[in-house]
Amino acid sequence: MKIVNQLFTKISVLLLAGFLCSNVAFSQYYHLDIKRDSARSDKVTGGVIEKTEFASAENDIRITVNVPAFQMTFWQNGKEVENYPVGVGMKDYPIYVGRREIQHIIFNPVWIPPDSEWVAVSQRGKIILPTDPANPLGKVKIPLGYGYLLHEAKGWQDMGNLVSHGCVRVLRKDLYDLSSKIVAAHSLPVSDKDVADAKRTKKTFVIELEDTVPIEITYDTIVVEAGVLHIYPDVYDYNKNTVENLREELTANGIDNASVTDKMLSQLLDKAVIKKQYVISLKQLRAGNYLDGKVIPVVDFPKSK
Repeated sequence: MKIVNQLFTKISVLLLAGFLCSNVAFSQYYHLDIKRDSARSDKVTGGVIEKTEFASAENDIRITVNVPAFQMTFWQNGKEVENYPVGVGMKDYPIYVGRREIQHIIFNPVWIPPDSEWVAVSQRGKIILPTDPANPLGKVKIPLGYGYLLHEAKGWQDMGNLVSHGCVRVLRKDLYDLSSKIVAAHSLPVSDKDVADAKRTKKTFVIELEDTVPIEITYDTIVVEAGVLHIYPDVYDYNKNTVENLREELTANGIDNASVTDKMLSQLLDKAVIKKQYVISLKQLRAGNYLDGKVIPVVDFPKSK
């Protein structure tokens, strides 16, 4: 493992991670894993999402993001440790859907603006230092490859919204928490002083991982989690919220819906719009009470931010 204190001492790291949220050619493949179930789905968990406290020096960790749920989950030893709200890419710049790997955590990153129409011509290709107010990355970026990143959000207003050019935006406190968990799980020789200095200053500080951390990004709008059906808005208009797909999910979870009309199922789907999700338990569905669920926010904003 290497700890690189200055980003400029390792240009390869820059090249690997520098193009913020660019609409790179690789993005055309985001749809390949569009049918993958969310990691929180009962099809994956068996119906129980086990929770656990974080443990240092146990490196069986992974990260998952379900885009329409605007939710990122940190898992350790197959159990849920923490959930974080996120913001994701805009429709014209959707976040990659599929599996990637994390190899670096970069505090106070530089930004190399891509050659894209949303970037001012005067900025394209330049190195924007962390001290420059024009740098949009914030205190931390975690490259996912091909220009996709986890990076700092502007604030709570980004959560549950389509706000970036292909990246996942995360609150600063959550990025700090996620980074510290990765470092501790892998027992990386990163001192508290190094991290404190990185938080306090604008000095670039790069942590390179020996073992990568897998991250899986899914787009699962109709999913049963721990016995509860969630219908999320189809934020990218991928035609996921269809009666056919809803019937498939119900059938896969043991709900006999043959006698349920398409009109009834359409009513459920119509409830998931504009940052609202429809939730209903499998117990209610088995009793035939399809409209007895609740419409709740996709992201549960705290009363005090």
